[in-house]
Amino acid sequence: MALGIALVLFGATAGCSAPDLGSRVATTAAAAPAAAAGLDAARAGEAGDASTATPATLPVVLVHKTPTCGCCGAWVEHMRAAGFQVQVEERADLEPVRQRLGVPDGKVSCHTAQVGGYFVEGHVPADDVKRLLAERPRARGLVVPGMPLGSPGMETPDGRVQPYTVERVETDGTTTAYAHHGGKEAR
Repeated sequence: MALGIALVLFGATAGCSAPDLGSRVATTAAAAPAAAAGLDAARAGEAGDASTATPATLPVVLVHKTPTCGCCGAWVEHMRAAGFQVQVEERADLEPVRQRLGVPDGKVSCHTAQVGGYFVEGHVPADDVKRLLAERPRARGLVVPGMPLGSPGMETPDGRVQPYTVERVETDGTTTAYAHHGGKEAR
């Protein structure tokens, strides 16, 4: 049974690999304000007040991913199923995008998205993205470091969800817990 699950997971994530967290170059203090302010809002398709967002008014999600990442494609489908329009840009190297947006060291995953003036790093659930857009906090975005099993795009055949925390990245680059998923502490 465990071997079968491992093979299914391997097939679903073929081409995905955990990012090299040791190779991150620190975002400079000069780049951080531009990342927090700009975030390529025009390309991310801002669509006004997200507190009244409907599927027709949700902002476009621009996803940067490598061409071979299967779990990234599954996350894109999760976002589409939640009502988002998604554009995909395939890139061999996501590091320049992450640096430009101000994704903190040690918080990277396998894909980076932009939506409504925020970044979304990794397998963040669509409901958490919608909540962020409705609340409109002064923040850079949301991250789910690594690739937790059971998160959107990393589903398992048995439905198991590894406990994980979605973190909000503040304007100064620090993070705070935003939502918990899986396990007893999930809300």
